[in-house]
Amino acid sequence: MIVTPLDSATLDSKAQYVFYHKMVDFALKELIVSVQNQGLCSTQEVVYFKQFCDLLLYSVEAMRIKYMYDDEDNMKVDLTDSGFPNYLEFRYLFNDLSLKEDYISKLKNVSQLQDEFLHELLHKKQPIKREKLFQAASIVYYTSVEQKYIFNRFVQGRIMETPKDVSPEFMTSWSFYDVAHNRPFICFMYFDYSGGRNPLKDRDKIYEVLKTTADRDMDLDTMAYGIDRKLPEVHPKHIKRIDLGPFHNVFAKDENEITHAILEGIAKKELSLESYALSLSIDEVFSGSEFKEGSFFNKQTLQKWSEPIHQKYVFAPHRIIQMLYNKTPEIMNRLAKPPIQVSELKIKKITS
Repeated sequence: MIVTPLDSATLDSKAQYVFYHKMVDFALKELIVSVQNQGLCSTQEVVYFKQFCDLLLYSVEAMRIKYMYDDEDNMKVDLTDSGFPNYLEFRYLFNDLSLKEDYISKLKNVSQLQDEFLHELLHKKQPIKREKLFQAASIVYYTSVEQKYIFNRFVQGRIMETPKDVSPEFMTSWSFYDVAHNRPFICFMYFDYSGGRNPLKDRDKIYEVLKTTADRDMDLDTMAYGIDRKLPEVHPKHIKRIDLGPFHNVFAKDENEITHAILEGIAKKELSLESYALSLSIDEVFSGSEFKEGSFFNKQTLQKWSEPIHQKYVFAPHRIIQMLYNKTPEIMNRLAKPPIQVSELKIKKITS
């Protein structure tokens, strides 16, 4: 049985790390396919959507390896309307890997550890001690995990030209892990550029403004205005933000009605422990007319933004969708599309 405190779930066994990783890995891969099949992102956006999700999956896998046999530290899953790892876990992981060379120098030689494993198993007929398993996991972790692939608080995508049939001419993407919500967000901005033919010459400035202005959940028109005002030669025309989550599963324990419905079903043994649903919200704003702001000698042309368009989606297996229609019909009827069916997760056996 998985027991969780009120605000965070502490994963404290090998079984829980394997179980949680399989759930996140499975749900996000199902989401990527469904987002593409449902046309929620353009072909170009899907490429970057997948890349950001891959970074998230890579980071969760790194956490699994790091913590699986560690008796002193345990990974925490955020329960406050998230279901994803707590933001601090990503921060600890990133900082820890900056010291990887120091740790590697202190680790046992692989051959020596292999000999010790064989001695325990073949000669002593004893299971490998947890301490040695942690040493082996540490070797794998510090020698194989790359810091540059860890999902950081802000992850910048590249500036690209849009397809010829798409206006405006350029687009860029970025992602951030919102500290308040403990959820990942993925953003796309389509823009024109008046500073010459190629905006790449100003990419450092553009990236810095995005990092300082668009790195957290806020009103989307406020975000758009901030970017527009700080980058005079960049003219944003369309900004799209995707909120991944909450991830409704056995580890979550928040005020969300979908989460409550799933937990109630699991508690009554009407649903399996692997049951899950994933909410996703897409917010968009478009520029309309323009206006000028500033003094007589220093006027800047800015965009007038449309009212933000908010669309919410739910992805879940068929059985969960049926249950949600029974338990939360009002929420289901307010979705931008009927709940989108994804595959059911089945884990044969969970052992500690």
